[in-house]
Amino acid sequence: MITTKDVTFSARELQMKGRLFFPENFDDSYQHEVIVVNHPTSSDFNQTSGKIYATKLAEHGFLALAYDSPYQGQSEGEPHNSELPAARTEGVMFAIDFLVTLPYVDAERVGVMGICGGGGFTINAAKIDHRIKAVAGVAAANVGDVYKLTFGPDNASLIKTLEDMGRQRTIEARGGEVKHIPVLPASQKAREAAGINDVDIEQAIDYYLTPRGQDPYAPNQFVYTSLAQDIAFDAAALADRLLTQPLELIAGGIPGGFGSYRFSYEIYQKAASEHKELTIIDGVTHYELYDQPKAVDPAIAKLVEFFGKYL
Repeated sequence: MITTKDVTFSARELQMKGRLFFPENFDDSYQHEVIVVNHPTSSDFNQTSGKIYATKLAEHGFLALAYDSPYQGQSEGEPHNSELPAARTEGVMFAIDFLVTLPYVDAERVGVMGICGGGGFTINAAKIDHRIKAVAGVAAANVGDVYKLTFGPDNASLIKTLEDMGRQRTIEARGGEVKHIPVLPASQKAREAAGINDVDIEQAIDYYLTPRGQDPYAPNQFVYTSLAQDIAFDAAALADRLLTQPLELIAGGIPGGFGSYRFSYEIYQKAASEHKELTIIDGVTHYELYDQPKAVDPAIAKLVEFFGKYL
């Protein structure tokens, strides 16, 4: 039976919260390989990153850390619920900073993985932090593409949105209320009323806004102005030069609007990694990879094989 330990660690002036997952019969006198698990966009470690992936990796013998990114979940950072690519990327690195101080962690055997937007941010971290020896993405998405489509797709619409975000920052700088916007429509009925028929949005609502995956630390909202940085973000940038570590990408074979199927192909083709693999699980959607056994079980089997080989 695995055990867990809640931890707090520093991200410069902020404190981050996470949970360590220890395999059965863990021996703290030995230095172990470790896997950092990065949560999806709008999520927290109580959901798929900790409840599913870190737990199952520990059940297969790995030490794992799931955590909440700065400005999200139980970690510190104001205004809270900001989605900041730099913070999400460096959150991976702060997690590694913490882990390498632990006497039972082998600093030369650190792996990372991320789910959905967390996958894109984790890939971004691996490009610049080569303490990471192996990197994996499960339904990895590039939030830059997602938000360019959300607020675009044409350049004029993006500029109009950025101008509006600038006006809102001025309001907040002058003491006005911080503006939050919902990540998802509040219900399937609201989604239908808005004319949104995308499978990823439909299943995201079913995951995040129902007892299936709902959590109080993932309140379905983002700070509006923070998304300006996501519009300009590209998780694939420089992957052909900097992403050299072994790479495993796992995606569902049913494409949706969050683009994890498309992004997985893009990163696979672009990455400079000598050892890279793209695994498409047929008949599976993006959100089934969050918690549904028909998707999660083959994904975990592939991750165990990958990290077992390269860590």
